[in-house]
Amino acid sequence: MRRTNDSPTINQVQAPPISVTCLVDNKTRRGSRLWGEHGVAFLVETGGKRLLFDTGQSGEVLLHNMDVLGIDPRLIDMLAISHAHYDHTGGLGALLAHTRPGRPLYAHPDLFRERFSRRQGISPKSIGLAWTRETLATMVALHLSAQAQEMLPGVWTSGEIAPRPEAEGRSAHHLVRAAAGWQPDPYNDDMSVVLETPGGLMLLCGCCHAGLLNTLMHVEHTFARPVVLIAGGTHLVSADAGYLEHVAGALVQRKNLRQLYLNHCSGQAAYQVLSQKLGADRVRPCPAGTQFSAEVYS
Repeated sequence: MRRTNDSPTINQVQAPPISVTCLVDNKTRRGSRLWGEHGVAFLVETGGKRLLFDTGQSGEVLLHNMDVLGIDPRLIDMLAISHAHYDHTGGLGALLAHTRPGRPLYAHPDLFRERFSRRQGISPKSIGLAWTRETLATMVALHLSAQAQEMLPGVWTSGEIAPRPEAEGRSAHHLVRAAAGWQPDPYNDDMSVVLETPGGLMLLCGCCHAGLLNTLMHVEHTFARPVVLIAGGTHLVSADAGYLEHVAGALVQRKNLRQLYLNHCSGQAAYQVLSQKLGADRVRPCPAGTQFSAEVYS
């Protein structure tokens, strides 16, 4: 979906304003009635439509936080899933119980591959999607593609992140079954959401298992525009000090990058390093309840 000179751009076609709310994160805004859990979910609103990106780990927390924020789950128009892990898909069933069948759901075709976690001394445990493709297809209209898909005007999936020359956001205990036995999860289904604004691209990440720098390079190549804001989980929690310095250096070179809202699997060490290198005014936490608008970055 690489843009050409003949393709419409955000400057040629007036897109409606876009706002984003973090509904679920490990942490919550201080003093709020919101609940936190290990997971993430974002609400994207534009042109009177509502897209839910990921669903957190549980329906209990997702629906509670939506209620606190005055968001009716029946009015969610469509969904996008970053990848199959339970902390991004666990609230899906509870949400779908409040919506009519046929809502569009956007994801990568590898979403339904079984995923497992195996820690020392423990048998592999399923951590993937709780539904088969056939079952979920009775509840939603599946839009599965490795290519970028436009879900709403100016709101896209990133498509499969490739190539991946930089380090990925890996966990050593994440596995898949293969003919040769247990293999490291390739994270083929990992994708992000891209928001087009007059000032550049806003990038919403679920976990960035494909690697933050790989994701950035893929998105900027695919959409031929710079990323001005990154929000969500970046899976830098397991990165060593040397690689955090490398990531910080790469982000410093991106002069158009104005804001990072880090949460979920980003890690405190990454937050501190990036704050030091990019400036505390550009790097902020993104607990549940955080809101920002594309207009600010126009």
